[in-house]
Amino acid sequence: MDYRASATMAVSALPQFYYRMILRMNIDCNGCYQRISRALLQMRELDGHMIDKKHSRVMVTGAFSPQDVAIKIRKRTNRRVEILDVREASPADQDRGTGYMP
Repeated sequence: MDYRASATMAVSALPQFYYRMILRMNIDCNGCYQRISRALLQMRELDGHMIDKKHSRVMVTGAFSPQDVAIKIRKRTNRRVEILDVREASPADQDRGTGYMP
C-alpha cells in the first residue's frame, strides 16, 4: 500500500472555508504590480483578487488557508506580505461586489 497517496488524500479532504483576506504589500511600480498579479493568477485556490495600487493593498477571495496563501505569495513575489484582515465569506459575496477594502 502506498502511504503517500493516502496521506495526501487525507489532507485534501479537510474542509476549507471561503475567505476574504486583505494584505498589505509594497507596490511601487508597474513591474511590482505585474509580478503580484501573475503570482495571484497562478494560484488555483483563489477565486478572485483585487489589487489597489494606490493604497498598496491586495484582496483575495477563495477557499484556502490564509497563512498558506500569504506564504505562497511571499515566496513567489519575493515581497513582504502583511495580513491586515481575514474574514469568512460566502461565494455569493464575490458576485454581489461587496469588495470593500479599508
